[in-house]
Amino acid sequence: MSISNHERVGRGLEFLRCGLTPFIARELKSRLTGKNWWKQGVLYALSGSPGVDEALKLDGPEEERLGALDVQALLMVMWNNWNDVFQYKLGHSGRNYVSELREVRNRWAHQQPFTTDDAYRGLDTMTRLLQAVAAEEAQETDKLAHELLRQRYETETKSKLKKTIQAVTETGTTAGLKPWREVITPHPDVASGRYQKAEFAADLAKVVNGEADDEYAEPKEFFRRTFLTEGISMLLTTALKRLSGLDGDPVVQLQTSFGGGKTHTMLALYHLFGGGLSAAGMPGLEPVLNAAGVEKIPRANRAVINGVAFSPSKVHVKPDGTHVHTLWGEIAHQLGGREGYALVAEADRDGVSPGSDSLKELFDHFGPALVLIDEWVAFVRQLYRLQEILPAGSFEANMTFAQALTEGAKRSKNALVVASIPASDIETGGEGGQEALDRLQKTFGRVESSWKPAEADESFEIVRRRLFGQDLDFAARDTVLAAFMKLYQQKGEFPRECSEAAYERRLKSAYPIHPELFDRLYNDWSTLERFQRTRGVLRLMASVIHELWEREDRSLLIMPGTVPLYDQAVRYELTSHLPEKDGWAAVLDTDIDGTGSRPLAMDREIPNLGRYSACRRVARTIFMGSAPAAAAPGQKSRQQGLEEVRIKLGCVQPGESPGTFGDALRRLGEQLTYLYTNEKRYWFDTRPSVNRIAADRAERIDPGYVEEEIVGRLKKIKDRGELAGVHVASPSPGADVPDEQSARLVILRPEFTHGKDARDSRAMLKALEIFTSRSAGPRIYRNMLVFLAPDKNRVPELEQAVRQYLAWQSIKKEREEEKLNLDAFQSRQVDTRIVEMDKTIDARIKETYHWLLVPGQPDGTGPVSWEAIKLVNGSNDSIITRASKRLVRDELLISQWSPVLLKMQLDKYLWKDAPDIEIKKLWAYLSSYCYLPRLKNERVLLDAVRDGICSEDFFAYAAGIDENGRYLGLQMNTGMTTAQIYDSGLLVKVDTARAQIEADQAASERTVTGTPADGYPPDNGKADNVADDGQTVPPPGTGTNGVIPVQPVPPSRPCRFYGTVKLNTARVGRDAGRIAEEIIQHLSTLNGSELEVTLEIHAKVSPGVPEDVEKVVTENCRTLKFKAFGFEES
Repeated sequence: MSISNHERVGRGLEFLRCGLTPFIARELKSRLTGKNWWKQGVLYALSGSPGVDEALKLDGPEEERLGALDVQALLMVMWNNWNDVFQYKLGHSGRNYVSELREVRNRWAHQQPFTTDDAYRGLDTMTRLLQAVAAEEAQETDKLAHELLRQRYETETKSKLKKTIQAVTETGTTAGLKPWREVITPHPDVASGRYQKAEFAADLAKVVNGEADDEYAEPKEFFRRTFLTEGISMLLTTALKRLSGLDGDPVVQLQTSFGGGKTHTMLALYHLFGGGLSAAGMPGLEPVLNAAGVEKIPRANRAVINGVAFSPSKVHVKPDGTHVHTLWGEIAHQLGGREGYALVAEADRDGVSPGSDSLKELFDHFGPALVLIDEWVAFVRQLYRLQEILPAGSFEANMTFAQALTEGAKRSKNALVVASIPASDIETGGEGGQEALDRLQKTFGRVESSWKPAEADESFEIVRRRLFGQDLDFAARDTVLAAFMKLYQQKGEFPRECSEAAYERRLKSAYPIHPELFDRLYNDWSTLERFQRTRGVLRLMASVIHELWEREDRSLLIMPGTVPLYDQAVRYELTSHLPEKDGWAAVLDTDIDGTGSRPLAMDREIPNLGRYSACRRVARTIFMGSAPAAAAPGQKSRQQGLEEVRIKLGCVQPGESPGTFGDALRRLGEQLTYLYTNEKRYWFDTRPSVNRIAADRAERIDPGYVEEEIVGRLKKIKDRGELAGVHVASPSPGADVPDEQSARLVILRPEFTHGKDARDSRAMLKALEIFTSRSAGPRIYRNMLVFLAPDKNRVPELEQAVRQYLAWQSIKKEREEEKLNLDAFQSRQVDTRIVEMDKTIDARIKETYHWLLVPGQPDGTGPVSWEAIKLVNGSNDSIITRASKRLVRDELLISQWSPVLLKMQLDKYLWKDAPDIEIKKLWAYLSSYCYLPRLKNERVLLDAVRDGICSEDFFAYAAGIDENGRYLGLQMNTGMTTAQIYDSGLLVKVDTARAQIEADQAASERTVTGTPADGYPPDNGKADNVADDGQTVPPPGTGTNGVIPVQPVPPSRPCRFYGTVKLNTARVGRDAGRIAEEIIQHLSTLNGSELEVTLEIHAKVSPGVPEDVEKVVTENCRTLKFKAFGFEES
């Protein structure tokens, strides 16, 4: 019994719920370590969400409560925990799937109708997400999608009634030239429309399980329809040599973009060595055998792994009762059954990798052995950073197995390992996928053989072999192509390359499809996220050929201008890959190929155009060449739209005038709503498509501009926190980081990244370079530097945000220069996006720059070590303020220092055997050696000295020391201001200072009482303390008890200062400013001070001063009121 599209989507959503539940539970437990995963990951994510309260209140284990949630709640859990949990496994494409499926579920829940296209799109997205999490339910949603397609095509085949728009496209070709339909015939299934889209999707697992169609399952039929490209032929040759015991590469890595033929290549290997296949009667195989130097194709034991189909969380029970857990267990069992499995049984059960010796033994015993691993990254990324060990083993165990597998195959004489590695982001996934890809590439890079994907001209033959039969009227074909080449000799009407002989060869390779249509599909449409390079072209062209064959198309070639965009099957194959599908449907209906479209009306209104269907053919060509530009972020250095000569290339056939189509183009430009023109380039677009223009431009932004923008923003941050200076490092070694005695933060450029546990990161190496040297020589004040580095995984996000910002700025600039035709809505959107991206960049700078790299030294004799501290992005502070606060909090930067701590450092390192230490020398030590505390500046030290001399517990201060070793201006247990303490002074040990002070006091007492050195007072006949009246009186200056108080003798202070310094001519402003701040300011604040500062300039120019320079300098001296100046001859 048939079911509705709504019911079919509902079944798919239930499969989606069942497949996602264990994955969500596993990831939440793994990522939310140390937290209550249910409370933090589920309850918090669903807080306030309608319709989930009852399920959340259920009793029982948390896993069962999670399983009771509906699919919408599960998708919401994923969405709200994306950045913290799920992005690492699923990446950007996975986020898109979740977002799309949330909308699908909402439509389903509100009983909204689903068209066949909408239902298929939803089921396909469910399948992709389930495959990404290695859920077996992906097979069920895939079946639903394929059943839907089968039903759709059966309905369309039965329908014979066509609308008026579906009439034959008119042409005016030269008489005597045969149309393509009379020269070559499509395969019967293509011509009749019995094909299915799934038939063009090679699935290695289905072939192995016997579920594939004959086109893929039967070796002879497979090779009959498969064109052996140079890359496939080379690989088959290598495999024949290797599995025949001859010299051959043991490991081959297949890497190309999404839909680039990796799986198809593996199928060729699988069928070739399955036994029972000979080269006789098989096109292309005999040359391969000859190249390999073998006469017979060896039969090999084959092991096939599909990473999407092989679940890492399941124990796989084989028909013979064997329980397989891991990839290595599965490979061993496929190669040798129970006996083969026994060789790795223990490693399989324990989830640890077998050694290369065990794998070599497996290959030798069951050789020739062919191991094919598809979607390996998709499998391994499921194990990334899991706390729970699954049956398939840990991530590290699988990475170790990859190395053991390659080494074992290399050591065996007749084993071949072929693995597919993705090259596109959609297949790689998130951080887990990228890490797995990097590790596998390094592993395979040691022993792998290169593989060459199909060239563009080979792709022509691939498509033709799959869609058309072998019978071809070569004479008729050559006559037609000769007429095309004659047409293309018209100068200025077509692109220049079309008149060359190489283009005629392309015409022959692509026949009956025009190379321009292939170029648009492979160069433009294949850049879209879901449009697979070969598979997408096959699916589209099968629909195109079927419709043209049914309508008895009389065109000489299948060209961009003859693509039947009115047909729903063709239209779906194109618009389903475009963003804002509904918007493009409106464009097609009104401006290109709808029943009420303006081009159709113009063809009817103007007979000279209508006899060639010129307006429709021009509109179709522009759409085929321009629609992908707004949705292809991977395109580079391609201008928007098509030039007139290329539009004519996609339309004009021999016997037709190019001028007719030029006239149609100009009329369309005047009348169509969605057709844009700019400097003789034409393109279709929808109103909100400025986003896609920006995305396209962003990918083409020069990396140098991106770095320049980031560095500029870093330099504009004004905050300094407790740091004396901040510097953004230049590419040259330490040139822009001054070697000065104040704490400085060095911000590394985006290219110098750091990651967790990365001891030799680029950031570490750059920091060490700046730490040890500067442009003028070795760095002295090393303890003054700390470094801030960007995170390796965050930099791409920051750079992408900058790219988008610069792209939007370029759109705004072109709008202001009137180079870009934007309406009011689009102009407002541009301004809004610039503001948004500006804020995004600032936010991502904070997210990216979170590694503090701090040099330290545990003791005074060991090497310098580096501590990497991760800053937490939880406030509105700038990255500099955050860094400063963290340094101060961890006491890695001292802004206020206790005299207790200062004395501890003095006693421990600096004056063990000395009675004193110069403050200037002490500050030099603190600035240079990393085993000492890092102070903000010298003022922090002087403040600590000021606080310390207020008591007798720490140290004393002396202004200087004379030639006799006596301290001058010795101060202890007295109050002084910081301004009265100079770095030319000394810190003196308490015992030493107390001894001098006590000696000074004793000397002062003797001087006051008049007691000579022998202890006897002078005899003058009268006591000094007896008055004339005979009364005893205290001596002057004594107290009432006659005791003379001791008064400290104030030291004499200097009254004049003079100084001369030679300034760096390259940095006069900087040096003069420091002199004013650190010298003149201190002197000018003293009472009664009078300062005179004179600047003298002496310049010697050996060749002589030019006249113009002499005039400028003379005039400037007068303006600046120099008292004396002049030039002299030598």
